[in-house]
Amino acid sequence: MRSDRWEPAAFKTRIDEVLRPFVAQEAERFTAIDPALGPVADELEAAVTDGKRLRAAFCYWGWRAAGQPDSDALVRAAASMELVHAAAVVHDDLIDDSAVRHWRPTAHIALRGAVRHRACAVDAARSLAMLVGDLLMGLAGQLFATSGLPAAYLARARPLWSALARELIAGECLEILGTGAEPDVTASLKVIRYKTAKYTVEQPLLIGGALAGAGGRLREGYSAYGLPLGEAFQLRDDLLGLFGDPERTGKDNADDVRGHRPTALLAETWRLAGDDEREQLRALLGRHDLDDSGLHAVREVMRRLKTPDRVEDMITVRVDEALNTLHELDIPAHATTALTALAHSAAARLS
Repeated sequence: MRSDRWEPAAFKTRIDEVLRPFVAQEAERFTAIDPALGPVADELEAAVTDGKRLRAAFCYWGWRAAGQPDSDALVRAAASMELVHAAAVVHDDLIDDSAVRHWRPTAHIALRGAVRHRACAVDAARSLAMLVGDLLMGLAGQLFATSGLPAAYLARARPLWSALARELIAGECLEILGTGAEPDVTASLKVIRYKTAKYTVEQPLLIGGALAGAGGRLREGYSAYGLPLGEAFQLRDDLLGLFGDPERTGKDNADDVRGHRPTALLAETWRLAGDDEREQLRALLGRHDLDDSGLHAVREVMRRLKTPDRVEDMITVRVDEALNTLHELDIPAHATTALTALAHSAAARLS
C-alpha cells in the first residue's frame, strides 16, 4: 500500500514482510548460541505468524495523518508495535494459563516438549515462555531503533516507549490483582484502558505522530480518538471470548470464566444480578473443571440480564465518540477515511 488509498491486506503484507524475516534472523542468531535453544527460537517465530496488524496500522496512520508521505522506514518502525503485541500475548497467555491461541498451543504449553524429561516440566516451560515474551519486547525496541528513520525523529518518539511499557504492565498487574475478586465495572474498565486500549490504539497513534512531528493539538486528538476506540476493541474481545465462535477466534470460550477474570462483561453481569444469580455465578466462576453445561449456565445468566446487549451499547458509544473526535481533526481526507475504516474493523469483528 503505497498510495493514499487504505488497503488493509496490502498493508498487512508489508508488515509481515518486515516482521517475519527480522524475527527469523534473530531466531537464527539465538540458536547459534546453542542448538538447545531451538524450541525457544521456534516460539519467537510462532509469535509473529498471525495477527491483523492493527497496532502497526494505527502507528502508520499516526504518521500519515500528520502530513507525512508513505515511507518504508516508517513501516519498519510501525512493525515494532506488533512485536510489543506479540510479547504481551505471550505474557498474557502465561498469566491467564491459556492453552490455545490461533488454534495452536500457547508458548508455555508448546515449550513443555523441550523440558519433558524434567521433574518440574510445567514450571520450566512457563519460565521459558516468560523469557520468550521478554525477548520479543527487546526485539521491538531493536526494530524501532534500526528502522531507518532519522535519529532526530526517533528521539521524539522514544519517551513514549516507557509510557507504553509502564501502562501495559500496570494494566496486567491490575488484572492480576482483580482476578477472583468481586466484579466491579469501574475497576474492569480501568484494566481495559491500561492493559489494552492504550497500547492497541492510543500509543501507536501517538508514536506515529511523534515520529512525524505532530503538534500538541493533533496529539490530543489522537488520544481522544484512541482511548475510547481501544476500549471498544477490548469490550469486543470480551464478548468474543465468551460468545464467539472458537473456529473463528482460535481460543477456548471458557477461559475467562475458568480464570474468573475481571472483564467488563462479567462485572456488568454481576452488577445486574440478583442474589440467586450471584450465588449461581459464585459456584461457576474460577472453576478449572468447568464443563460445557457450566459455561452454558453462565451464558444463560448473561443473556437473561441482557448483559451482552449492554456491552454492545458500550462499544457503540465508544466508537461513536472516537469517530466524532476524528471528524473534528484537521487531517488529510485519506487519513480520515483510513482511521474511520480502522475504527470499524477494530470494533466490529468476529475474531
